[in-house]
Amino acid sequence: MTRFSPCSVTAVLGPTNTGKTHLAIERMCAHSSGLIGFPLRLLAREVYDRVVRIKGPNEVALVTGEERIVPPGARWFLSTAESMPLDQGRDFAFVAIDEAQLGAHPERGHVFTDRLLNARGRDETMILGSEALAPMVRTLVPDAEIIGRPRFSTLSYAGIKKLSRLPPRSAIVAFSAEEVYAVAEMLRRFRGGAAVVMGALSPATRNAQVAMYQAGEVDYLVATDAIGMGLNMDVEHVAFASLHKYDGARRRRLTLAEMAQIAGRAGRHQRDGTFGSVAGHHDAQFTDEEIERIEQHQFPPLKSLFWRESRLRFDSLGHLIGDLERSPSSPVLKPAPEAIDLAVLRRLADDPQIAASVRGTAAVRRFWSVCSLPDFQHRGAEHHASFVSQLWRHLGQGRGHIPVDFIARRIADLDSVQGDVEKLGARIAAIRTWAYVAQRRDWLADPEEMAGRARAVEERLSDALHRALAQRFVDRRTAVLLRGLGGDASLLPVTLEEGDSICVDGEPIGHLRGFAFVVDAQARLADRKLLVAAADRHLPCLLAQRARALIADGADALSIRADEKGRPALFWHDQRIGLLVRGASLASPRFQADRALEAIPRADQEALLAHVAAWLDEHLRKPLAPVRALAKAADDRRCPGPLRALLVQVIEAGGAMERTTAEPLLGSIDAAGRQVLQRLGIRLGSLDVFCPAMIRPDCQRLLRLIAAVKAGGLMPSEADPAIEALRTVVPSGTLPSGTHPAYRVLGDQALRVDMAEKLIRAAHDRRGQTATFAIDPALAISMGLSAENAERLMRAAGFRRDGAASGLPAAPLWRWRGLGRRKKQDAAPEVAAAGHFAALKEWKVAIG
Repeated sequence: MTRFSPCSVTAVLGPTNTGKTHLAIERMCAHSSGLIGFPLRLLAREVYDRVVRIKGPNEVALVTGEERIVPPGARWFLSTAESMPLDQGRDFAFVAIDEAQLGAHPERGHVFTDRLLNARGRDETMILGSEALAPMVRTLVPDAEIIGRPRFSTLSYAGIKKLSRLPPRSAIVAFSAEEVYAVAEMLRRFRGGAAVVMGALSPATRNAQVAMYQAGEVDYLVATDAIGMGLNMDVEHVAFASLHKYDGARRRRLTLAEMAQIAGRAGRHQRDGTFGSVAGHHDAQFTDEEIERIEQHQFPPLKSLFWRESRLRFDSLGHLIGDLERSPSSPVLKPAPEAIDLAVLRRLADDPQIAASVRGTAAVRRFWSVCSLPDFQHRGAEHHASFVSQLWRHLGQGRGHIPVDFIARRIADLDSVQGDVEKLGARIAAIRTWAYVAQRRDWLADPEEMAGRARAVEERLSDALHRALAQRFVDRRTAVLLRGLGGDASLLPVTLEEGDSICVDGEPIGHLRGFAFVVDAQARLADRKLLVAAADRHLPCLLAQRARALIADGADALSIRADEKGRPALFWHDQRIGLLVRGASLASPRFQADRALEAIPRADQEALLAHVAAWLDEHLRKPLAPVRALAKAADDRRCPGPLRALLVQVIEAGGAMERTTAEPLLGSIDAAGRQVLQRLGIRLGSLDVFCPAMIRPDCQRLLRLIAAVKAGGLMPSEADPAIEALRTVVPSGTLPSGTHPAYRVLGDQALRVDMAEKLIRAAHDRRGQTATFAIDPALAISMGLSAENAERLMRAAGFRRDGAASGLPAAPLWRWRGLGRRKKQDAAPEVAAAGHFAALKEWKVAIG
């Protein structure tokens, strides 16, 4: 057994949350130099960052298997227990070993036991651990002063809780990556998500996840037992998803000390903490005795530690293996189970070709360093031995260096941020191997270059893994909602952001469509009640602002068009605020506000409705002025009944109706009534009774809209631009439904009724008192009316062709009878010669 030089040795022992690590940092910084060995790379990195803030980056070093930051003048070193630089000629004034009770760990225990026995500072040595380590310290380090450190706060059992019922700031502990991911996924569904911490994560990923938890972006942390090794986080409750773990050899129940170590993470300094189990996990229930002992910090003392010889002979492989298999001489030390480095050494030593290449002390020492490469990917001794043999083929021959192109290709192969959480985690484990290799200055020709490449790849993979973990296991919107004051989501800060997005604490939960709150389409059904509750309390204020913005907007901000169901609706910019429905009169449709506007505070709501009513009246006033004038006259009971009836028919017909339809009423209207019609702008044409002001494009568009409102139907579809402009002549096939109140259909053309009356009036003016007269075709031609369709109009107006006067052959001539009546032989459709108007200088017709 190793004996150690005399020095001041202090063992600071106590339960978790006693500030032991903080004390060691203070003591180290008080010395001229110092070294602390930690159980985790993550913890070493955390303390390194703290000491850098105290001493500066040029004075502090970090040494782990995969990371090495050693400034030339560094005096204070933070390291993992395995990487403590004790055999490199350095003399430290202060040395400490953290979590020394891990000497009882089957896989790594021999390392901590060796540090307990051999790691000494020139002036002061500190052993940190649990109270259970006290008997081992008394036996193995009899000169050590043992100081007990009580826990600053109370730790109590809180029972079994469902995941959905866990209090905020809880850590849930599981013991496999699969179980960690499963718990994190469930927390995403129930509680908005969780941060994930595992020993296999890179420091960058772990720090990003912990920062997310510490900043309150999530209220839950899912971790492996790595959380029990001094990682400092604001955890108030620790819930065990399992009390069993696989220790590399078998699945076993946690020891009481392990349970206490993990549960002790709850509470910080003088803030009390609780621990318990997750419901539904049958192997996560504590016994009454375990609960009592954890609460009282009463743990069985350690009766032995694992040990393996650290003073090794390197003159031959046989002697090396013999030393590693040597039994301890103390009864409190027991041989360590075969670790993977020894298993790899045995396998490769049995290979004659490899054994033959290991000759001499330097080669054996070098070979053992290669066999000591950690199995970061946990693939087992057989696979790891194969990998180590590849490295030895490069290191054991030639110049004794791993070729640059060999390691560069392996690093480049891992430089991909694509894939899910599992794939990224596997790449990080693989790159840790190459980061470890690159730290060995005697293995590479250019270690700085390769170490930089490996570090850069690990950083990229770590960032990608953090994003993947957050994307997979964090629903930030739900987390924000559930973090409401007193659990009341309606008390959270709600704001209206650009793009009409409603945000709670900066997290979008939905948007306003017009004045209606629409829950985010990605929200789960279970979240919708929470989202609405969060928004409802604040919506009136937001809607009042929105109402005032609508009133402040110009007239162009409002428009009438079809909604998603095709109904006539009023829009503010692109957002519907209500429908147009039938009003008190045909020419005065009414605005029916959407129900969402009822949430606007009353004063702002009334102001908005008054503004919209005024806009609608102004929008309709000028185009519908003739319609309103006719409607007003039709409502005047002083007007004779036939006159009022005719006005109603003209309005309902859209401004024009065939005279034959109106003839029964016209016969009952006296001269005074006809004067009224004239003053109202009604023209009694030869073929049509129409109001020229009503067949203007703006009026016609609104009349079509009003017809849809009256019928409760769909908004009229966009018509042909030619019709919308109400051109004189349009193809009859473009008329909506084959008809239009402003047009008279003549074959394949349609002529506007006022222009038709103009042609007919021109014919009457040329006729005078003569029986036969000529019509100049120029007027019809200028309108774009074809000859055959012009003949149709003339015939419909009561004119007939005088074949004898025309001088044309008999075949193309027509005989007409007065008043539009014709003989049986004239009943067939007319066929006029193409370009008939162009062929005639004048057209002689006679009144029948």
